Amino acid sequence: MTSDRTYRAHRVVVLALDGLLPFELGIPQRIFGRAKDERKRPLYEVVTCSVRPPGPVGTDADFAILVEHGPEALATADTVVVPASYELGPVHEEGVLTEELAAALALVRPGTRLVAICTGGYVLAAAGYLDGRPATTHWASAEHFQRLFPKVRVDPDVLFVDDGDVLTSAGVAAGIDLCVHIVRRDHGTAVANEVARRTVVPPHRDGGQAQYIERPVPDPQQSSTTSARAWALGRLQEPIQLRDMAAQESMSVRTFTRRFREEVGVSPGQWLTGQRVERARHLLESTTLSVDQVARDAGFGTAQSMRQHLQAALGVTPSAYRRTFRTELSTACGQ
Repeated sequence: MTSDRTYRAHRVVVLALDGLLPFELGIPQRIFGRAKDERKRPLYEVVTCSVRPPGPVGTDADFAILVEHGPEALATADTVVVPASYELGPVHEEGVLTEELAAALALVRPGTRLVAICTGGYVLAAAGYLDGRPATTHWASAEHFQRLFPKVRVDPDVLFVDDGDVLTSAGVAAGIDLCVHIVRRDHGTAVANEVARRTVVPPHRDGGQAQYIERPVPDPQQSSTTSARAWALGRLQEPIQLRDMAAQESMSVRTFTRRFREEVGVSPGQWLTGQRVERARHLLESTTLSVDQVARDAGFGTAQSMRQHLQAALGVTPSAYRRTFRTELSTACGQ
């Protein structure tokens, strides 16, 4: 537990640019502002700033917002978030920063985590932060983004990309997914899930999930796969076959697989693995169960299988993950 003497909230500074989308501007405050520690203290302090001295900033709506901090706030940030804007001018047209924006970003300290929501990625790319790195943006802008910034490895098919100290997301709702992901990465599944519950959003959508699937509006008489997903979540610790999930909806395996991908964006197998990884994370964070028991309870069967899946999904072993979020536990709990 953090003592009062050492307690300090992580400072998130949100850069409000002219032409911003009010919805996206509010995402960081809504998500990070809900994260609390075990003593109900805020884990993040969220501050909004402009590239100019305090004053009004135009939006894409029929109102402006009053921003009370100037660019100097960027120098105090642990994380900088750049939401989308529809008035990026030369940033969007030529891939270069305005003098005003360049001067503001020059205040960001080395090592500061950088986050872009939707086309806010244009700003990070124009500043050179994304050169040689993977990134994403809204699917409708991905082709233009790649042409304008050929050094960036653009993935147009994912919700968000976590590249360590630089993270980018697709549009609007994917920005929520990314911010919840950051809370989970910083403070674990329990805190992130509580934030998601309070915000009434899904607690986890994997960044690799497709951001856009073009399909017609489904026939209201058409069956969905909702019941099968609920059925599977209730027995993750058991072996679950694709045919068993399909049977819950009285569908053939082929029809069920197609319908599942249409609704969820990933295959049933990918979804099931993701849910088991989330269960394992929760158990590693919140219990003293051995790694072998966590593997069984999460449905991986063996510790070796779970290690492989956590390594693939998170880049860490179960023991390393547990040490990150459960430092008070004995290392004898497993590895």
